[in-house]
Amino acid sequence: MKQGEIVLDADIQNLARLNAWLDEFTSAGLPPKERGQLELAVEEIFVNIASYAYAPQTGPVVVRGKVMDTPSASIELIFMDEGRPFDPLAREDPPTDVALKDRAIGGLGIFLVKKIMDEVSYRREAGKNILALRKNLSCQEA
Repeated sequence: MKQGEIVLDADIQNLARLNAWLDEFTSAGLPPKERGQLELAVEEIFVNIASYAYAPQTGPVVVRGKVMDTPSASIELIFMDEGRPFDPLAREDPPTDVALKDRAIGGLGIFLVKKIMDEVSYRREAGKNILALRKNLSCQEA
């Protein structure tokens, strides 16, 4: 099992640092599709935290990663912030049978994260929002 952590200010300008950390953390053989899905999910979650958790100020975001080989290869990313309480999973999924121009703004990013990850969970604990993402990997060299 491999573990890592990065602590950043919740500022969109830190997305590049987070992506660099993710690249280094997952450097061992992720297939391009799964790497792209992880990058998309990480961007969506981090941008939401940076945009809303502490607004108009900023605050810390901790991202912990864990790559597990058994019983099957998977990666888990946990986002923690001390911002406003917000459960992104409490919101209903947006209708997918409505044209984009007719949809209400917001909600598609989290919906997409829920679709591309194998497990997404939220809890509020000790004054922190804790959002966990898990992705099963098709490769055995995670």
